[in-house]
Amino acid sequence: MTDRTRRGVLAGTGTLAAVALAGCVDAVVPGGDEAEDPEPTDQTGEETVTVAVGADAGFAFAPANLIVDAGTTVVWEWTGAGGAHNVIDRGGAFESGLTAEEGHTFEHAFDESGVFEYVCTPHQTHGMEGTIAVVE
Repeated sequence: MTDRTRRGVLAGTGTLAAVALAGCVDAVVPGGDEAEDPEPTDQTGEETVTVAVGADAGFAFAPANLIVDAGTTVVWEWTGAGGAHNVIDRGGAFESGLTAEEGHTFEHAFDESGVFEYVCTPHQTHGMEGTIAVVE
């Protein structure tokens, strides 16, 4: 085999490998495929609602999207998975500290109606975010 033919075979093999791996990127890179936001979980009528921090292999809130009544207290509870997490409202209404401690909790009482979008700042690029819709 000549150098010219060998280079062509190697180039073709590299191209085929790149094409074959293109479909696997989402399986390897967390957050590579942004899924649709899950349907909100209706928790109206509840005084207190708990959200797991570090769910789904450590990089999610569960449930991520809630509907609650004004006056409801939401308690975020750390699972201990996924490293250090925090809970920060994008509008500045609440902010927890950063911790990886399993069982740690942070709570916020939602006294006014509105929509609150929150994230875990170290993992927001992995899609670790949620929404709380507060209704009257």
